[in-house]
Amino acid sequence: MNSLEKNSFYSFLALYIGSSLLFVGLSGFWYFSAQKNSLESTTYYKMQHLADTVSSLIINAHMHKTILTIPKADKEYEYMLIKGKEKRVYEKTYFEKSGYKVLVSSSPQEHLGIEYVVVKTKEYHRELAKLKKRVLLSVVIVFLVIVVISFILSRLFMRPIHEKMNQIEEFIKDISHELNTPVTALQMSSKRAVQKGVYDENILRNISISTKQLYSIYQSLAYLNFRTPQQEVGHLELKPVLKETIAYYSELIRAKNITIKTSIDDSSLKITEERAKLLFSNLLSNAIKYSMPDTSIIITLKKNYFCIEDEGVGIAKEKLDDIFNLYERSSKLAGGFGVGLSIVKQICDEFNIEVSVTSELGEGSSFELWW
Repeated sequence: MNSLEKNSFYSFLALYIGSSLLFVGLSGFWYFSAQKNSLESTTYYKMQHLADTVSSLIINAHMHKTILTIPKADKEYEYMLIKGKEKRVYEKTYFEKSGYKVLVSSSPQEHLGIEYVVVKTKEYHRELAKLKKRVLLSVVIVFLVIVVISFILSRLFMRPIHEKMNQIEEFIKDISHELNTPVTALQMSSKRAVQKGVYDENILRNISISTKQLYSIYQSLAYLNFRTPQQEVGHLELKPVLKETIAYYSELIRAKNITIKTSIDDSSLKITEERAKLLFSNLLSNAIKYSMPDTSIIITLKKNYFCIEDEGVGIAKEKLDDIFNLYERSSKLAGGFGVGLSIVKQICDEFNIEVSVTSELGEGSSFELWW
């Protein structure tokens, strides 16, 4: 990963882990508070029940004049009977003291001379300590699981970004390479023209070809990035647009000694002129680019149909499904930066044109459009 990807990765990871830690911490605190209150209530009612049971036995023994039988408390609880003559005064009936929870009940009502039943237990604090350990252990385990999940999610989150960054880096390299060829040709042609002092046909042709290559690159980038305001869509006669496009690339066609065979009839399509030119331009420039010198390109235009066939390098069958993807290049043998056919597909989708491609590696490709 480059520095930008690392910053994004660690920022996402820190944000996810931080928010998860806060959520888990608050959840653990709320759970602990709820369980603590529940434990407090359970302890209190157990102590109250024991005090009431003992008080009931005291009152019953006094009323029926029987011998008081003191019940045995649970091992976690202790109690004692306070006689009235001891004159003890308790400010609170339920409190903590020396690690014990203490309950003072006056239920005996001085029957058999007993004024209070005092119950105490350490169970509350022992259970509270266990609860703290359980909650803390659960929080730690959940947090560790979240850390692992966040790391995996961060990697998954970064994967498309990483792929896109690689595509952009490759795109920039390809753009640089594509621009280098016409710019170098323009520099050399201009230098030769200045040195010779005469502007011969070859120099002007090289300048024209290089200028058109630069303009084609600009058109593609402008379509992808700027999306100029849409013109009004109407039924456009395609025949003159197609002929103009072929004429535009005539110098490049002659430079590669490619033969253009055409069968052009009248045909119309509901599309803007700008998009039609860009559509034909990308298909023709793509055919020229991947055609070898001394080969042919066949262009057919009929009613509701267009086809362009070349005798170029062809496309491998396993790549046919991907050639319309942005930045996807079917071959490294020629230049390009993988946007031409993507633009073709976008324009076809925009104006309800069906597009298909057939190709044989080493024999050429055929692109067909129906509307």
